Order: sequence, then structure tokens, then C-alpha cells
Amino acid sequence: MVPRVLLGTAQVPGGGELRLLQRGAEFSIMLGANELMNSRLSGSEEALAEQACDRIGARPGARMLIGGLGMGFTLRAALARLGADAEVAVAEIVPAVVEWARGPMAALHGDSLTDPRTRIFAGDVAAAIAEGQWDAILLEVEMVPTGFPAPVTIGCTARRGWRVRARRCGRGACWRCGRLRRASRLPSGSTRPALRSTRLSRGPRARAAHGT
Repeated sequence: MVPRVLLGTAQVPGGGELRLLQRGAEFSIMLGANELMNSRLSGSEEALAEQACDRIGARPGARMLIGGLGMGFTLRAALARLGADAEVAVAEIVPAVVEWARGPMAALHGDSLTDPRTRIFAGDVAAAIAEGQWDAILLEVEMVPTGFPAPVTIGCTARRGWRVRARRCGRGACWRCGRLRRASRLPSGSTRPALRSTRLSRGPRARAAHGT
């Protein structure tokens, strides 16, 4: 068996350490004993973008915010489906993850980071949400490790969070939150997993509708 090679480590705000590992052509990002991402498993991340683009892809100048770069599957899927005038911002709170994307995992990320539609926001996704109007906000929140800050989860699951975040989204914008359960993570090309969707309207109240 090909052994795993440690390529890098990074501290997570709030405690914990990320590790980037490689085995042959396969990459994985670990937090403690938990594998957060694997380069062979991308089904849920791609579906997150695909289902959001089904709703906003035809809008001129669509603006999408993705919470976390990871291995770039959501970003690449979004860029493949959005128009040339779109903007896709990625909020990444761990700078090393972006460094890994441009370094050892550059081939995996392709030209997604140099695409003129891509903007990297260095910091918490909550700050990026507050920055402006978004047509879609994509978050994977089901398996937030204890080492990561929690405002994103609160914003997606608490009605008070919906009301606050709705003020930062244009009319017809939507949240799309991936429900990540380790046992149900899907390889690339697999059937779309069920994702939680919340459609937002401008103003202090948000109308919530769950479905795929």
C-alpha cells in the first residue's frame, strides 16, 4: 500500500490543526482523526453548486458566495455553469488552504483560482456575507468540526440568523446548505444528494422553503 505523505499543517482559528496528506494522486485534508475532504469524493460539493446554478445561472451578473475553498470542487462546478459576467467569491478562513490550492494541489484546482470571475475573501464567511448583496450563498454546514467557528451554522439553522442574513441578500436570493454526513459522501458523478435550500427575500424576514 502506498503510504500517506504529510505535505503541510495549518492552525484553525479557535483551535485544532489541519493536515494536508497525499497518497499517490489522492489528497485528503484531516482535522484530528476526521477526514474533512478527499480528492476522490466530490459529489456533494459539486451538487451544491449545480443546484444553486439551476436557480441563478441565467441572471446577468450573478454573484455567488461559497463558504470555504476546500479542494475547489464547488468553485469549479459553479464556474462551469455561470456566465462570463458572474462573480464567485470564496471565503476561506485558513490561509494555508489557499496556499495548498496554489501549491501541491494546483493541478487539482486547474485554472479556477486565476479565472477572472473568482475572488478569494480571506476571512470568516460571516464577514463576507455582510459585505454586500449576493444571489446565492453556498455553505456546507452539517459536519462543522469543533475547531471551526460556529456563526455559519447558526446563520443557516436559526430563524433569527435567516432574518439577519436576509438583509444582505437581494430579492430572490437563496441559501443552499449541503448536508454533509461522512457515511453518505459521494464520489464525483454520483446521484445528487439531498441538499437544504432556503429562498430569501429582501427585508427583516426570510421565507424558508426546504427541498432539493
